[in-house]
Amino acid sequence: MTKKVTEDDFKSINMDEYAKNYSEGSLWDKVRENVSSIGLSLVYKAFQLYYVAQSDACPMKVKAAIIAALGYLISPLDLVMDPIPVVGYSDDAVAIAFALTAAQMYITDEIKKQAKERMREIFGEKMVANLEDA
Repeated sequence: MTKKVTEDDFKSINMDEYAKNYSEGSLWDKVRENVSSIGLSLVYKAFQLYYVAQSDACPMKVKAAIIAALGYLISPLDLVMDPIPVVGYSDDAVAIAFALTAAQMYITDEIKKQAKERMREIFGEKMVANLEDA
């Protein structure tokens, strides 16, 4: 049985190591190739974080948390190996959730619009049509 990933699990991880692996191209490649495993909702949240990090209004500390979380999503080597069916991206979802908490006040309607537009470009209108803003 797979253990539920918690905040305590992340306390022992050096997220700076994951930030080093981050690049825009590797983010786009990861989601293109793995959207069915990652899930459209998690990809949308990751894209929101990406656009928050591009914003001048976002403080450096929040940008660092975002880059670390996106680097974690990109990396196949983390708490739960990504290729494991059903649970492979559960730890990535926790990392994204922590970054979303830090970035929440910077996620504007414009950021959501940019994230959805990028998703349309990559996945097409049909996949994005029913995506919730939650």
